[in-house]
Amino acid sequence: MTDPAAGGPAPVRILVCDDHVVVRAGLLALLDSAPGIEVVGEAGAGEEALALAARLAPDVVLMDLQLGAGIDGVETTRRLTAGTGRVPHVLVLTTYDTDADITRAIEAGATGYLLKAERPEELFAAIHAAAQGRTALSGPVAGRVMANLRKPRPALTDRERDILAQLATGLGNREIARALFISEATVKTHLRRIYDKLGVDTRAGAVAVAKEQRLLP
Repeated sequence: MTDPAAGGPAPVRILVCDDHVVVRAGLLALLDSAPGIEVVGEAGAGEEALALAARLAPDVVLMDLQLGAGIDGVETTRRLTAGTGRVPHVLVLTTYDTDADITRAIEAGATGYLLKAERPEELFAAIHAAAQGRTALSGPVAGRVMANLRKPRPALTDRERDILAQLATGLGNREIARALFISEATVKTHLRRIYDKLGVDTRAGAVAVAKEQRLLP
């Protein structure tokens, strides 16, 4: 990106999406002082961010994950990065650093994932990195990603994977038994083993961990 008028690099064009008005105002004031960065728009909801991005063509969208009513930051990211032609890079800026949040955002197409506790210099550097398509992660986030990559996945049997896949569709034990032509007691036995291997004690927990660790087909 170059600025023909100045003969140097053009500023990175930023769209800020955060549903908290005060937080958004603070970000705008902070970014206004950053060298090589130009805020071209602000949005308080995912749908608004999509409309503005289509009209303003920002280089980077600074995206919060929780956006109140309407679609969340992950779905907004997915729609922004799924377009054709020139699409913006999405840099997540949030207070949430759970494995599930990180995984969902990255799988949706986010270029980077930053925590709001980062120093301004780190944010500015991450924006410039994202504009070039380079991954930018907060230290704690990078640590979690690496730990998950190193962590061995639970060794589920083929039958346990079958039951887990049925579980993810919302079926109860009786429906799973019918679908797999086994008894309901057998389903319960396999579920106990699945819970033990995944370190959970609920159906929802099993599905969440399975999605995080990509154990589902």
